[in-house]
Amino acid sequence: MIPVMRPLLGEEEALAAAEAVRSGWVAQGPRVREFEEKFAASVGAGHGVAVSSCTTGLHLAVHLLGIGPGDEVVVPSLSFIATANAVRYTGATPVFADVEAETGNLSASTVEPVLTERTRAVMVVHQAGVPADVDALKALCEPRGIVVIEDAACAAGSTYRGKPVGTNALLAAWSFHPRKLLTTGEGGMVTTDDADWAVRLKRLREHGMSVSAADRHNGGSAVIEQYLETAFNYRMTDIQAAVGLVQLSKLDAIIARRRELAARYHELLDGSGVTAVRDPEYGTTNYQSFWVWLPEGAPDRQEILAGLAERGVSARRGIMASHLEPAYEGHPSSPLPVTEAFTARTLILPLFHDMTESEQDTVVSALSETLHTSHLTVRG
Repeated sequence: MIPVMRPLLGEEEALAAAEAVRSGWVAQGPRVREFEEKFAASVGAGHGVAVSSCTTGLHLAVHLLGIGPGDEVVVPSLSFIATANAVRYTGATPVFADVEAETGNLSASTVEPVLTERTRAVMVVHQAGVPADVDALKALCEPRGIVVIEDAACAAGSTYRGKPVGTNALLAAWSFHPRKLLTTGEGGMVTTDDADWAVRLKRLREHGMSVSAADRHNGGSAVIEQYLETAFNYRMTDIQAAVGLVQLSKLDAIIARRRELAARYHELLDGSGVTAVRDPEYGTTNYQSFWVWLPEGAPDRQEILAGLAERGVSARRGIMASHLEPAYEGHPSSPLPVTEAFTARTLILPLFHDMTESEQDTVVSALSETLHTSHLTVRG
């Protein structure tokens, strides 16, 4: 079976993890600090704060801003459910906005209609690695005193207006889940240019302690820490950070290979009626996921997924719509026509670093066969 995704993990990562274990320091420590510094530099941010997941990073970002009951945060429904959940964790209300069909992202024109006097933030997702037009959103939000938080879970290595996604972000959260290009197994990062915010985020992830465990250990004298506020246990381990440092050194090569494979997919799918994800005019995607819109008149998507599986190809439904999930049943929402069409009529094709041209040909061939009942063909 050709998988939809396979992380690029090998001997270097195994050795780095083993060295962390042998060092005797496996909790949050010096490797976490090094990973924070190098990752922040790679995305053009002043500070990095490693956390246990992107979800906890988003929660900390909303909590940091003092957002809570009675406040609203605009989010896309078209996103993994963690985006909306991170708002709910604080007692605030997620407000769903529609997305653009071409990018799967929020835009100023989709966000403006749902802004209210209670809106405190907009959480924009760089969906599947496709950069969102953040400048346009900031131009809309900042004069109103609304903060733009970037959910960059999938966007490591994507670019926006010639710079890495995350450059100039007030707060951006990142994921290192195995489905992402850069993985630590589980884990995440918050990046910001605000030094004071970075200090508080580091405190919030570690029970509100005035001095981290690593700093106490290395201080050379007895230090009695204080717990300055009610906080959380959202730490990353040094074992994860050791893997992350190796992964970060490979990121440019991973993206180059994925973009090469994506370009070949575009050639093979040209003229098929299938519309594939592409770079927006203002940036480049890392192709974290290669999603396609199915043509009008195509067979039911579940039939297509089943047909692909029968032919040895593992594909996935398109990006989920949170407002359609049971957890958000009854949650008020304005109409979301593009979101509902996107989640119903897209699927994600296999794309991974060591994918072969033969495997790509198999994917395209299998897709062509499953679309045959609607007399649609794919060149491949």
